[in-house]
Amino acid sequence: MQRISVIGSSGAGKSTLAAHLAAALGLGHIELDGLYHLENWSHPTDDEFIKSVSAAMDRFESSHGGWTMCGDYGSQIGTLRDQRSDTIVWLDLPKAVVIGRVGRRTVRRALRREVLWNGNREPLTNFYRWDPEVNVVRWSWVNFDKKRRGFAAKSRDGSWSHLTVHRLTNKAEVDRFMASLADHADG
Repeated sequence: MQRISVIGSSGAGKSTLAAHLAAALGLGHIELDGLYHLENWSHPTDDEFIKSVSAAMDRFESSHGGWTMCGDYGSQIGTLRDQRSDTIVWLDLPKAVVIGRVGRRTVRRALRREVLWNGNREPLTNFYRWDPEVNVVRWSWVNFDKKRRGFAAKSRDGSWSHLTVHRLTNKAEVDRFMASLADHADG
């Protein structure tokens, strides 16, 4: 495991797990949100995004021997993630858990005025808007089943046959997965 993509719905814990994996394995960490959400919530073109993601992969392969990457962005980066990864960790937690997490995180970030990526902050007013393009809780709710079906299809249709795939469906499985890495590193 040297090129690990952590995927799942918004709020599933991708960033947290990918950062822990990077630290445990001595790999670089790529947070796709940080490359996509530019200053003032602007976004790169798909071509610019692909170039920045690929450059981050190259940089961490050179400096750390590999990387962890969190985020999906499949419609923007196409098959780049699947081509360059050797491992997929799919956080397929229950919808209620994911929505609860993303809701608490969104409110916390807005109330504390936390700086996210490139100076952006999540305004509390977005939490009250119905548009899923603005409200990340609504985004997670609306896209949850579609993402789950899409990832399940990739795991069945051969798209990921060249990858090691870990589908983690609850916190206990996530904890066991992380413990197995610690055991592997010690042994």
